[in-house]
Amino acid sequence: MKLKTITTLLPVLLLLSPLTINYAQDSTKTDGDEWEWDWESSEFNEWVNLGKKMPTISAYYGISDIKDEEISQSLTDGNLLQLELGHTRRNTSTYADYIVRYNYKNLYLGYLSSELSGSDSDTNQINSKTWRFGVGNSAGYGYEMGNSSLVLYNSWSFDWSNVDFTNLANNPEDQNTLDYIEDGIRFGTSFDGGVRFVATSLITLDAGFQRSIVFPRHLFWKWAGSALIEAASQGLLDIFIKEIFRSSPAAGPIVYFLLKNALSYGIYELRQAKMNWPFPSAPPLAFDSFKFGVMFTF
Repeated sequence: MKLKTITTLLPVLLLLSPLTINYAQDSTKTDGDEWEWDWESSEFNEWVNLGKKMPTISAYYGISDIKDEEISQSLTDGNLLQLELGHTRRNTSTYADYIVRYNYKNLYLGYLSSELSGSDSDTNQINSKTWRFGVGNSAGYGYEMGNSSLVLYNSWSFDWSNVDFTNLANNPEDQNTLDYIEDGIRFGTSFDGGVRFVATSLITLDAGFQRSIVFPRHLFWKWAGSALIEAASQGLLDIFIKEIFRSSPAAGPIVYFLLKNALSYGIYELRQAKMNWPFPSAPPLAFDSFKFGVMFTF
């Protein structure tokens, strides 16, 4: 029961960890050497007053490269179709009235297959079909441009995938790895980085890069340790980025986009060889996708 409770609460704690660090950043010290919260802080209010929650439907098409460092035979590239349902919040940042703060939470269902790319007939490669679903969060900053805006974002998600390899590998070792991966629904994680152009209050165009990893087995404690390292690193980076926003708001969205996604990409590169880096673990099945989509916000 305790393990189940921890498993349920940990994603919530990871989501709130940057917010917790920001609260600490907003605290002030009194003459009596006691700490008290600055509840009137503009940054605290920015986290709380994220704007009206607007229902959002998103549809994506992507081109994906599939790889696993434990498999010697090539995996056929696939194409991605994905549908998301969620809520978007947009409001003016407290740093400057031309800076937009953006947040998008969603549930998604995706299908990734070599059939969609028209290359599933290559018998020298391993072909696959993958159904997956999950929950994600996207946050970023952007620039007001009249009635439109340009948003630079970083995202993460928790994923559950059902992978089906549609032909056999050329050697027994690779086939054992494939059998191990496709034996059931597998847990994984993703990060995205990209640009959203809010053309109208209804229509947003999205283009970005996503890396998703599928764990052959979910080793909870090793995964939790790796995830906490990532969350702490992102939280500390948020503190530095907020200093950039205070001193140069115009540079803030670009710095946010570059640093947040660089950190995410670096961590996921380390996880290519060890899925629960820095802890000893097997390589994951990885999907690198360039995604293009349209979002309808109501």
